[in-house]
Amino acid sequence: MSENRNMLLAVLLSVAILAGWQYFYVAPREKAQQAAQQQNRIEQSTGTTTANKPAEPAGAAQSPGSSSPTPSGTVAPAAAVPATREAALAASPRIVIDTPRIKGTIALRGGSIDDLALKDYHETVDPKSPNIVLMSPAGGPEAFYAEYGWVAPTGASIPLPNAETVWTEQGNGTLTPSTPVTLTWDNGQGLTFTRTIAVDDNYLFTVTDKVANATSEAVTLYPYALVARHGRPHTLGYYLLHEGLLGWLGDDGLQEIKYKKIDDEKSVVFHPKEGWLGITDKYWAASLIPPQGQTFTARFSSTGGDKPTYQTDYLLDAQKVAPGGEAQVSGRLFAGAKEVRVINDYRANADIPRFDLMIDWGWFYFLTKPMFWLLDTIFHFVGNFGVSILIVTVLVKLVFFPLANMSYVSMSKMKKLQPEMQRLKERYKDDRAAQQREMMDIYKKEKINPMAGCVPILLQIPVFFALYKVIFITIEMRHAPFFGWIHDLSAPDPTSIFNLFGLLPFDPGSVPVIGHFLMLGIWPILMGFSMFVQMRLNPLPPDPTQAMIFTWMPVFFTFLLASFPAGLVIYWTWNNTLSCIQQSVIMKRQGVKVELWDNLKSLFRRKPKTQSQ
Repeated sequence: MSENRNMLLAVLLSVAILAGWQYFYVAPREKAQQAAQQQNRIEQSTGTTTANKPAEPAGAAQSPGSSSPTPSGTVAPAAAVPATREAALAASPRIVIDTPRIKGTIALRGGSIDDLALKDYHETVDPKSPNIVLMSPAGGPEAFYAEYGWVAPTGASIPLPNAETVWTEQGNGTLTPSTPVTLTWDNGQGLTFTRTIAVDDNYLFTVTDKVANATSEAVTLYPYALVARHGRPHTLGYYLLHEGLLGWLGDDGLQEIKYKKIDDEKSVVFHPKEGWLGITDKYWAASLIPPQGQTFTARFSSTGGDKPTYQTDYLLDAQKVAPGGEAQVSGRLFAGAKEVRVINDYRANADIPRFDLMIDWGWFYFLTKPMFWLLDTIFHFVGNFGVSILIVTVLVKLVFFPLANMSYVSMSKMKKLQPEMQRLKERYKDDRAAQQREMMDIYKKEKINPMAGCVPILLQIPVFFALYKVIFITIEMRHAPFFGWIHDLSAPDPTSIFNLFGLLPFDPGSVPVIGHFLMLGIWPILMGFSMFVQMRLNPLPPDPTQAMIFTWMPVFFTFLLASFPAGLVIYWTWNNTLSCIQQSVIMKRQGVKVELWDNLKSLFRRKPKTQSQ
C-alpha cells in the first residue's frame, strides 16, 4: 500500500539518522570511557601523574618596532613532583575562597588561581559524592589553573613576580563576594606589585594588577593572563561536541581548537580588540576576559611531547610606568559551570561579547536554543525536566497539528480508496503507466497527497535532534531526575530486562562484547511497544519484505534507543502515544476502521497451510 511505502521510507530515513547518532555519539562515548578507565587504573597503580613544563618565553614580536615576550605558565620543579593533589596544594601557603557557588584556595606562591571546586555539582547523582573539582595546582595530577602577571621586554633584566614568588596577603585571608583580597610583593629594586582579586556570587573573578615605580627611570612592562592545563584530559570524543581550546575573538569570530589540532599546529595567534578565550570541557570551562576595546595578542598553544601543556593566554600592550608613577590593568576570569542563564547574564550585563558561544549549541542553534528556553521555562513552573519534556512534546504536537492532521486525513482517505485502487491494479495489471495515471487522477480528484504519510515521522526528526542536543550539552539536564528509577535524564535508562530490572544480582553491562546491547531498560521497552502499536494501526503491507521490516522495526529501535539518554526515550515514547491517539481519532472521523485489534489478533491467528497442487 502507498501509505505503508511512504511510512517505510520515513522510518528508514529516521533509522539512518539514528544510526549516525549511534556512530558519532555512542561508539566514541564507549571508547572514551574505556580509555578513561584504563588511564585511571594506570594512575592508581603508579600513584602519580607527571606534570609537564610549559613553554619558556619565546620573545616573539607583538608588532613591528616592539619586542613583547610570550607569557609562560607556572613551571613545577621536575625533581619534586608531588604524588597527589593534596601534596601539591600543601606546597604553598594559601588564601581561602568561599562563595555561594565555589570553594577553594589561591596560592600565595605564584599568586595563581589553582584550586576550585563547584559546590552545586557532584561527580555522581549521589549528593554525598565529591564535588566537581575544576582547577588544580601545577605540580600535581591534572593541573589546571589561571595565572596573571607582568613580563618584561625581551632582553630587559627586571625582577618580576613568577611561579616561585611568595606574595604577602593584606586582609582577613578569605575571598568572598563581599571581601576581595589584596596581595603585595616588592622586587627589592624599587618596584612594588599589588594584586587585588574579587569574585561575584557565581563564577566570575576580577583580577586587578598594579605596579608602582619608585625608581628614577621609566619601566616598560606587558600585562598578561593565561589559563594552562598540563596533560591532555580525558575527553568524551563526541563528534557533535567541542572540548578543548575555545574563544571568540572579535572579527576572527569563534575559534574551536581541538587538543589534537593544537598539538599539530603548536601555536595560533590573533590580534583582536574584543573577545575572550579559554579551555572548555563538556559542562565546565575556564575563560579569560581581557579588557574590551583595546587590541591584545591572543594565543592558543601546546608545548611538550607525550604529556603536553595546553595554554590560552593574552598579552596587552606595553604599560610604561614613569618614575614615581604607577600602572594598573584589570582582567576577568570565568571559572565554573556553563549554566545557560549565568552565561547569558554575563553576556548581557558584564560586557562579555558573544559569551553565549561558550555553550556549544551547534550549527542548528536556531532550533536548540529555543528548545532549551522552552524546556527551562516550563521547568521553572513544574520543577521537573522530565515533566517539562512531556509538556513540550504536547506543545510541539499542537504546533504541528495542522500538518499532521492533513497527513492523517490523507492517509485515511487513501485507506478508504484501497478497494478502488485494487480494482485499478487488476484492470491495468499489464499496463503500469496507465495504472499510475489513473491513480494520480483519483488522488487529484480526492485531494490526496500520496507522500503525506511521511510527514508525522519526518516532523519528529528536527525536534528529536534539538532535544537531543539540549539534553546532551546543557548542564541543567545533568543529573536531572524524572520519577522512579530515572535519576539522570541525560544518561540511559539504568535498568535491564536481562536481570529482571534489578531483581537478579547480575550486571548485564559487564558481559564482554554484547554487554552494551543487554542494557535494555523499561523506558526503551515502553518506547518499542508504543512504536509497535503505532505501526499496527494499519495492516502490514502485502509485500513480504516490507512486512518483515515493519514487524522487526520496533525491536530494532528498542535496542538502538536503549543507549540514548532517558530524556530522549521518554520523549519518543510519549510522542508515539500521542500520535497513536491522534491518528485513531482522525481515522474514526473519516469513517475508516481502526484495525489495531484486528491486526493484533492476526499475529496469533494460524495461517492456513498452502495446498500443494
